[in-house]
Amino acid sequence: MKVAVIGGTGFVGGYLLDALVRSGRQVSVLVRPGSESKLRSAAGVHAIQGDLSSAEALRSVVEGCDALIYNVGILREFPRRGITYEASQYEGVVRAVEAAREAGVSRMLLMSANGVKRAGTPYQDTKYRAEEYAMQSDLDVTVFRPSVIFGDPRGTMEFATQLYRDMIRPPLPAVGFFAGRDPDKGAIVMSPVHIDDVASAFVKALEDNATIGKTYELGGPEVLTWRDMITRIAQATGRRKWILPMPTWIMRAGATFFDWLPFFPVTRDQLTMLEEGNTADPDILRGLTGSEPKAFSNENLAYLNT
Repeated sequence: MKVAVIGGTGFVGGYLLDALVRSGRQVSVLVRPGSESKLRSAAGVHAIQGDLSSAEALRSVVEGCDALIYNVGILREFPRRGITYEASQYEGVVRAVEAAREAGVSRMLLMSANGVKRAGTPYQDTKYRAEEYAMQSDLDVTVFRPSVIFGDPRGTMEFATQLYRDMIRPPLPAVGFFAGRDPDKGAIVMSPVHIDDVASAFVKALEDNATIGKTYELGGPEVLTWRDMITRIAQATGRRKWILPMPTWIMRAGATFFDWLPFFPVTRDQLTMLEEGNTADPDILRGLTGSEPKAFSNENLAYLNT
């Protein structure tokens, strides 16, 4: 089987390529000009230069393939540079679906995100509309909605590494976000899921036609609060950290003025999604991969010490 991957140079994409190659698939991947050095896997991977706006590049990457994986997502927009949720997370899916149709590719796996919904934040709305478009096409589609993904970033950036860099390593109290006015009642909760388990879910879905037409929420074995995650990252890196409780409305006030700046740590939309929570039933992932999901533990966070 030959698989086309759109979104293969980032944190998740690198692991997807590795998992596909290990499973014996040939891979064709779309790479933006200038980003060739970000492509980790070489053996078994054929790189096509181009971007989402190029119909020719999209046709080239899916030509001769049996399946398509769309794995493009951004955490914040930079409209002046042409980086928007609409272009990356919705319009790109529309173009990819059309390219697959023209090339006779019938199978598609779509990376979405847990908590997406119509009329939510721009991030949530574009992801949700992309799901709808793909599912309503004539392709055989499987959608994945992972909770927050962690694992060795291998030179990129991921959730736990960013928390370590921004909150654990500096000689200042870590911020313990909560919604509302009560830290207990407003606890922010997530189901951190390891990147190896996410990549395994994609490979398993390619092997199982029973996954066609279904949407899978992917979460790790535990539901953890924001405070739990900060504490575990500190423990994994041998640090003791005082956690300062902070309601999200205080950060929202700052974000109202400064979230357009690249250095500001969080946007208003990200705060909204934090408040809504991000959990998933671990039995879904267990049933799909046939193995126990990796925990957000010292052992699986050891990469933070490198």
